[in-house]
Amino acid sequence: MREFVTKRLYQDVEGTCTGRYGYIVAVIAILEIQMGKIIPGHGSAEFEVKYSAILFKPFKNEVIDASVYNVSKVGFFARAGPLEIFISRAFIPAEMEFNPNSNPPSYQSEEVKIEKETLVRVKISGTRIDATQIFAIGTIKEDYLGVIE
Repeated sequence: MREFVTKRLYQDVEGTCTGRYGYIVAVIAILEIQMGKIIPGHGSAEFEVKYSAILFKPFKNEVIDASVYNVSKVGFFARAGPLEIFISRAFIPAEMEFNPNSNPPSYQSEEVKIEKETLVRVKISGTRIDATQIFAIGTIKEDYLGVIE
């Protein structure tokens, strides 16, 4: 029974998101499995399990590395693991211009180019937490932020 509960915990918990703790990346250790309780009229059992896990919860003003996956005239989207970050045109340096004619579309200056699959260093300006996902907005308009070479 312990093996079934352990397997079920990994399946149900890893890769999920909670508003309170953020993304549960991996379960590291199971600390305690309490005796199960039969659910009346259902035939199922419920177990309370205490475990430790690796979590990922982004905070405002945190600097994070991400990979660009979509570029448009209003800004670009980047992903850092399960976190989606939107960087608006207002938070991209003024010297970077949107080039819709490049393939793929990009933001370019004389020295750097941001396009799909470019690695960028982003400062998180704010987050919004849903029941199953965390969204963030960010900026690359400060020192030491932007394209990672």
